Amino acid sequence: MTFQWTATTLIISAAVLAIAAGCCWISWKRSSYSRNFGLLECLRFLIVGLVLLTLNQPELTQQYRPEDKPTLVVLHDMSQSMTTRDVIDPDQPALPPRTRAETIQPLIQPEFWKSAGEQVDLVFEPFWSNLANPEKGTDLNAALQKATEQHANLRAVVLLSDGDWNTGLAPNTAATGLRMKNVPVFAVGIGSEDRLPDIELTGLDAPTFGVVGKAMRLPFRIQNWLPRDRDITITLSGKLEAAPQGTPAAAGPAEISSVQKTFRVPGMGQIQDSLEWRPTTIGQYALSMQIPVEDGETIAENNVLTFPISIRNEALKVLLVESWPRWEYRYLRNALERDPGVEVSCLLFHPDLESTGGGRGYLEGFPDEKQLFEYDVVFLGDVGVEPRQLTVENCKHLRQLVRSHAGGLVFLPGFRGLQSSLLPTELGELYPVVPDPSQPKGVGSSQPSRYALTESGRRSLLTQLESQDDDNERTWRSLPGFQWHAASLRARVGSEVLVTHDSQSTRFGRVPLIVTRTSGTGKVLFMGTDAAWRWRRGVEDLYHYRFWGQVVRWMAYQRNMSQGESMRLFYSPDRPEADNVLTLNANVMSSTGEPLREGTVVVKINSPSGETDSVRLSPASSDSWGLFTGTFTPREGGVYRLTTSCAETSASLETEISVQGLERERVGQPARLDVLKEVATISRGRLIAVSEASKLASEIAKMPEPESTLRRVRVWSHPAWAGLLVVTITVFWVGRKLAGLA
Repeated sequence: MTFQWTATTLIISAAVLAIAAGCCWISWKRSSYSRNFGLLECLRFLIVGLVLLTLNQPELTQQYRPEDKPTLVVLHDMSQSMTTRDVIDPDQPALPPRTRAETIQPLIQPEFWKSAGEQVDLVFEPFWSNLANPEKGTDLNAALQKATEQHANLRAVVLLSDGDWNTGLAPNTAATGLRMKNVPVFAVGIGSEDRLPDIELTGLDAPTFGVVGKAMRLPFRIQNWLPRDRDITITLSGKLEAAPQGTPAAAGPAEISSVQKTFRVPGMGQIQDSLEWRPTTIGQYALSMQIPVEDGETIAENNVLTFPISIRNEALKVLLVESWPRWEYRYLRNALERDPGVEVSCLLFHPDLESTGGGRGYLEGFPDEKQLFEYDVVFLGDVGVEPRQLTVENCKHLRQLVRSHAGGLVFLPGFRGLQSSLLPTELGELYPVVPDPSQPKGVGSSQPSRYALTESGRRSLLTQLESQDDDNERTWRSLPGFQWHAASLRARVGSEVLVTHDSQSTRFGRVPLIVTRTSGTGKVLFMGTDAAWRWRRGVEDLYHYRFWGQVVRWMAYQRNMSQGESMRLFYSPDRPEADNVLTLNANVMSSTGEPLREGTVVVKINSPSGETDSVRLSPASSDSWGLFTGTFTPREGGVYRLTTSCAETSASLETEISVQGLERERVGQPARLDVLKEVATISRGRLIAVSEASKLASEIAKMPEPESTLRRVRVWSHPAWAGLLVVTITVFWVGRKLAGLA
C-alpha cells in the first residue's frame, strides 16, 4: 500500500493521532476505567485513525502482465483508388505497371509474416467504407480506431495503403490514440506520388431538364496530364429511354444522333468548352460524353461521363407591362410571341388612351394575386406607382411572385424615369442596382456607346450569343450601340454584373447595364438600355430572339422543375450532389386557387437503394404566401422519387430527381505517402517502401516485450472504504447512546 503524503501532512497526522489518544485516555480514566467506556474510546481512536488515513490517500498497487500473446494487425486498403496501375517492379522495369491492389497481395499472406514466429497473433483486416459502392470513400481513421478498440493487447499495426483517405476524421486522430497506448504504426506506402499520364473528362454541368426543339449548351471540362498538346474529339451520345404514351418513341429505347466537337487541349493544362444539342423528342434520356483514349494514356475509365436529362414540352407564361409603346417594347413583344414555348400577355398603360391598350393578348388591368402567380416571368417597362398604372399592392404581389413562387422579374427602365417610383415600395429590395438620384431619366448621347462583357458575363449562359467564347465576346463588341442608358451608380451587394458600359464610369466603376440578382426563390434581371431591338440590324432575329429566349427560360427554370394543377416543387441546387444539402421548396394553392398560408406539406423520398424517408415542409415565413420549404441530404447518387402531398388540399405531386454521386475514390490520383508518414511518425513507427517490407516481420519479432502495467486501486475513494467509515461512526454513536452519553 502506498500513500500520497508529505512531511507536513505526516507530522500533522501524527500530532492529531497523539492528541486523540490522550483525549481517549483521559476520558477512560474519568470513567474509573470502565470496560464499556474503554471500548468506546478505542472505537473513537480507530475512527480518528481511519479519517487521518483517508486524508493521506492510501492506494493499493499491482503489477499486471498480460497472459495472452500480443496481436499484430495488418490493415490492407481495398478501396477503389487501389486499382490504380502505377507500381513498377524495380527488378523488372520493362514489365507493365501493376495495380496497387496487386502489389499488396504477397504482403497479406501468412507466409510473409512467418519470421515473426509464434510471438504474436497475426490478424489481417481489410478496410474500406463500402466495397459495393466505392464512391462512399475511404475512412483511414476509422480503420485504425477499429483496430485499437477490437484488440486490447496490440504489439503493432502494419498499414498497407496509398494514403488516400477522403471521408471521416483525419487519421492523425487515431494515430495519437495509438501513441498513448505505445502501439507503433508501420506504414507501407503503395503507389507513385507522381501524376500518371492521362487525359480526364473531369467536369460536366448539364441541366436537369430541357425543352424539345430548343438548343441546349452542355458545358464540360477536360484535364490533360500529358506533356504535349492534343487534338481531342468529344462525342455526345445516348438514347431515349422513356417517352410519353402515344408518341412514336414510346415503343422502346432509341439512339440519338451523336454530336461531336474537336478542339486542342494544351499539355499539362485544361480546357473548358461546351457542346450544343437540340432534342427533337420529349422523354427521359440517358446521355454520355466521351473522349477517345490517347497514346500514352494509362487510365481509360475517366474518359466518359454519363448523366440523365428530361426533355419536355414548354408552356411559359410571360407578362409584359409597359407605359408607352416604344421600340424596345414592340420588338420584345414580337420576339416573345413568335417563341412557340412562350404564352405572352401584355398590359399597356398608354397615356394617350382613356383605358389600357387593347388587342390580341392584351389585359384590361393588372392581374390580381391569384392570376399573377400563374405567370413565370414579368417584364416591367417604363412604369411606376402612378395614377392609372401600378399600385403599392401590385408591387407587393410582384415581390411575392419572385421571393415565394420562384418567378422572374425583368426591369426595363426608360427615359421617362417612372421606375424611380418603384424604389420606395417592396420592389425596392429586389432592384439589382443603385440608381443615380440626380439623373432619374437616364443619360442620353449623340454618339452610340458599346457593351463590355465582365468576367461573369463571359461565363454566364444568359450572354451566350455564340457557341464559342471568343466568337461570343467578339459579337458583343460588334453589336449595334445604344444612345441612352439608365443612370446607375453601382450594382447592389449580392448582384452579379454581366455587362457594363464600355467607357462611362462612376466613382464605383463602370456603369452596370445588365445585372442579375437572386431574391428568395426567384430571379431578377436589370436591363439598363432600351436598344436591344437594334441587335436585329443585319442579322434579323438571331441575337435579339436568342437573348430574350435565354432570359425567360433562365428565370422560369426552377418553377418548371415539377408542377401539377395546384402544387409546384422545385429545389436548389438544380444539380444535386450526394452528401450536400438539398433545399426543397413547394408552392401550394388552396382549392380556391389562393396561396395556402398554413398547412401540412410532406415529401416522401424513395432513394435508389430502396430506403424511404420523409421531410415535412414548413411555411417559409409569415409573408411568404404559399411557399413551404425544408431540407434533405441525399446520401447516394442515382434517381430519387419524391411524392409531395398536402393534407389540407389532398393534392399530390410525383417528381424524380437525379443526384450526382460524389466520386471520392478516383482512379489515377497520386499516392498520398505524406499522410502515411504523418501517421507513422505520430505513433512512433515509420514509413516503409514496398521493397523493404520483407524485413518488417523480423523487425517486429525483435521488438521488446511491452512493460507490465501498474494497476492502482484508490482505497481512500473506494465505496467499501466509505462504507467502513459510516459503519464505525454509526456503531460509536449507538454505543454512546446505550451508555447514556447521548
